[in-house]
Amino acid sequence: MPFTALSALLGLALLALDQWVKHYITLTLPLGETRPLLPGFVEWKAVHNYGAAWSSFSGQRWLLVAATGLIVLAILALLVRRVVRHPLGTLACCLIISGGLGNILDRVRLGYVVDMFHFQFYESYPVFNVADMCIVSGCVLGLAYYQWFYEKYDKKEKPHGNADAPSHGT
Repeated sequence: MPFTALSALLGLALLALDQWVKHYITLTLPLGETRPLLPGFVEWKAVHNYGAAWSSFSGQRWLLVAATGLIVLAILALLVRRVVRHPLGTLACCLIISGGLGNILDRVRLGYVVDMFHFQFYESYPVFNVADMCIVSGCVLGLAYYQWFYEKYDKKEKPHGNADAPSHGT
């Protein structure tokens, strides 16, 4: 099975996990309540986020759906057009698409994103979810891919200068 197909399957599995965890938290933890997950490190905390990271663009539901949708479509186009072919780049794209779709589903269906993971040792860090972890991981892997692999494996060479261009009167 090609790596692109494996990455897509992983992305679908992570999307399903994101939606399952959000559903689980919604059913088992009242809004605003906390429960230990890894004591002293991470706790469950039921939060409805009406914005993006750190509640930026709060209340801009359809703007966030549209912006996230455009980003997901642009990254999908990179995969379909085979601009990104290296396994690390493909994995990064699939993670970002998976996370973006997970948060879009919440915003369209509920009007907010369900968040649940809270670092206990860093009080002002925002509460986040599986989709957010996919997006951040995908961005980090995407930067690594671009920094170390894009130039060597995926960049299309363009002709240098005009050495082969016909001369006009010289």
